[in-house]
Amino acid sequence: MKRKKQQKGVLDQEIVKKVIRFWLPVVIWAIVIFLFSARPTRRATQIFWQDFIIKKSAHVFEYAILTTLLYRALKEVGVEKKEAGVYSIILAVLYGMSDEFHQSFTPGRESTVRDVIFDTIGAILAIYGIWRYLPKAPKKLKLWAKRLQLT
Repeated sequence: MKRKKQQKGVLDQEIVKKVIRFWLPVVIWAIVIFLFSARPTRRATQIFWQDFIIKKSAHVFEYAILTTLLYRALKEVGVEKKEAGVYSIILAVLYGMSDEFHQSFTPGRESTVRDVIFDTIGAILAIYGIWRYLPKAPKKLKLWAKRLQLT
C-alpha cells in the first residue's frame, strides 16, 4: 500500500513537471500577448506603411511563437504531430480572435479581422516551418530544435 502511494506521488510529480515545462510557456506567452493588447497603441513611425509593416510583423511573430509553443506542448502530451500542428493553428487563431475581442474594450485600440488574418499567417508559417524546413535544416539547428523538443 505504501509503495503504491509512493509510485502515485512520483507520477504526480512527473505530471506537474511536464505541465510546468510544456504548458507554462504557453500560458506565459499568452499573457504577454494579452498585456501588449491591453496597452493603448501608438504609431511606431510617422510613415503609415512602415507603421503597418512593423505592427503586422509583430502579429505574425507573436502568433508564430504561440503556435510553436502550443505544438510542442500538444506533442508532448501524446497528440500525433500532424494533429498537434492543426490543433496548434486552431488554438492560436481562436486566441487571436479572443484577443481582438479584448482589444475592442481597450482605449485607443480597435478590433479588426485583418489582425486575425495576420495572426493566422504567423500560426501557419510556424507549423509549415517546423514540418517543411526543420527536417532539412543544418545539423546545429536540428539539435537545437531537438533540445526544445520540437521534433
